[in-house]
Amino acid sequence: MALKAVHVSDVPNIIDQVTENASLSLFSTRCANGVDFSRTASFKIPKFLVIGHRGSGMNLLQSSDMRMRAIKENSILSFNTAANFPVDFIEFDVQVTKDGCPVIFHDNFILSEENGSIFERRLTELTLSEFLCYGLQKEPEKNGKTLLRKTKDGKIVKWNVESDDSLCTLQEAFQKVEPTLGFNIELKFDDNIVYQPDHLIHVLQLILQVVFEYAKDRPIIFSSFHPDAVLLVRKLQSTYPVFFLTNGGCEIYYDVRRNSLEEAIKVCLEGGLQGIVSEVKGVFRNPGAVTKIKEAKLSLLTYGKLNNVAEAVYMQHLMGIEGVIVDLVQEITEAVTEMIKKPSKAIGEEEESLISEVDMVVEAKTKPQFSPRELSFLLKLISELIQL
Repeated sequence: MALKAVHVSDVPNIIDQVTENASLSLFSTRCANGVDFSRTASFKIPKFLVIGHRGSGMNLLQSSDMRMRAIKENSILSFNTAANFPVDFIEFDVQVTKDGCPVIFHDNFILSEENGSIFERRLTELTLSEFLCYGLQKEPEKNGKTLLRKTKDGKIVKWNVESDDSLCTLQEAFQKVEPTLGFNIELKFDDNIVYQPDHLIHVLQLILQVVFEYAKDRPIIFSSFHPDAVLLVRKLQSTYPVFFLTNGGCEIYYDVRRNSLEEAIKVCLEGGLQGIVSEVKGVFRNPGAVTKIKEAKLSLLTYGKLNNVAEAVYMQHLMGIEGVIVDLVQEITEAVTEMIKKPSKAIGEEEESLISEVDMVVEAKTKPQFSPRELSFLLKLISELIQL
């Protein structure tokens, strides 16, 4: 691994270095009940998904909204709290420690304070035991190293939340989180590092080994902003769907594959991926791309702050987007249940007729009614507002 400040666009194309039967040689004991999500299996998301971002939501420590500081993100506590609500998946970030253990943590660096000085260490340069020494400890008698965080404006703040929890590994997540809850595993890589081919493959193998040993029947989706990583993980296995993460043109990178939804479609089609996860602003700015994604027979999920607004979520449902990654899990799952999902329990004809009439009244109150012309106008309006 070369620790140079060079953009990922300089990473060579490494897919040809992986043999066609690599997944078979790597994993001789696949999950017996796993579903084949290969491109030939006609992958399709069965319903509108709500996915908890980093569990019950990311931590914005500088925010005045206490909901963004309620529970430590990317923790077992956050994951199981999300499971109390009707979410389909939780999303979290996986990196691999120096000694080869996949762990769950978003930031590339861990910050701590000791004797009045602030120390910054790259997560992938820590051993597992060093990683687990930060923050709240599992053993009550132990004191962990202070955990700090750098905000987007460069300010360093204490990582204080109302309900804290210890850092965790990917294996622990499989073992301790509600087994029916799906995992959207983001393969986390640093944009400012050129990863050598053998290193990328090694990291992905370590993550896949844990997944195939502990996933059992749990639904899994892989995703990453790193184009070569998603292509590789698709090459290494065909059991679970792989989605390409993109800002959808909201930010510009040297690697053109990351700069638009159209480029994301190309990556997916060339690599046999199953879908795209886009910043929602990228979709609202370019709503025509949704049709192109559907025509390419790809699935589309979104992430971003606008997904914490119920009306924006419902607009995406009308557009044909198949799911949203959200921070305000309780609020958005409640809104989705009211606006989108229908009761499905078995009932008699008379009861069904009565409930149908009630549903019509409820729908009129909770669901905005848009004609195609009005929907087109709203999409154009949203697009213009986002550009401001």
